[in-house]
Amino acid sequence: MSDQSAQPEEKGFFEKVKETIESLWEGTKDTAEDVKEAAEEKIEDIKEKVTAKNTSATKKAAPTKTAAAKKANAVTSKAKKAVSEVKAKAETKAKAITAKAKDEAATAKKAVADVKAKAATKAKTITTKAKTEATEAKKAVASKTAKAATSVKKKAAATAK
Repeated sequence: MSDQSAQPEEKGFFEKVKETIESLWEGTKDTAEDVKEAAEEKIEDIKEKVTAKNTSATKKAAPTKTAAAKKANAVTSKAKKAVSEVKAKAETKAKAITAKAKDEAATAKKAVADVKAKAATKAKTITTKAKTEATEAKKAVASKTAKAATSVKKKAAATAK
C-alpha cells in the first residue's frame, strides 16, 4: 500500500491566505485593466467633444467679433455725427449772438450820439438865450446907468450953478 491517501491534502492556514490574496490580486488586476481601458475611451471621447466645441466656439467668435466691430463703428459714426451737429449748432448760435451784440452796440452808440446831439442843441439854445438875456440886461443896466448918470450930471450942474 502506498503512503498517500485518496483524500486531498488539507492545506494550511497560510496557504489558504496566500491563495485568497492571489485570487484577489488577479481580480484586482483584471478590474484595473478594465478601468484603465474605460478611462482611455472616456478621455478620447472627451477630447473629441472638446475639439468639436472649440471649433464651434471659434466659428461663433468670428461672427461675434465682426458684429462687435460693426456696432463699434456704428456707434463711433453716430458720435462723430452728433459732435459735428453740435459744433454746427454752436457756431450758428455764436454767429447769431455776435450779430446781436454788434446790433446792440450800434444801437447804443446811436443812442449816445442822439443824447450828445440833443445835449449840444440844448446847450446852444441855453447859451444863446443866456447871451440874449445878458445883452438885454447889459442894455437895461446901461440905459439905467446912463439915465442915472445924466440925472446926476444935471443935479451936479444944477448944484454947481
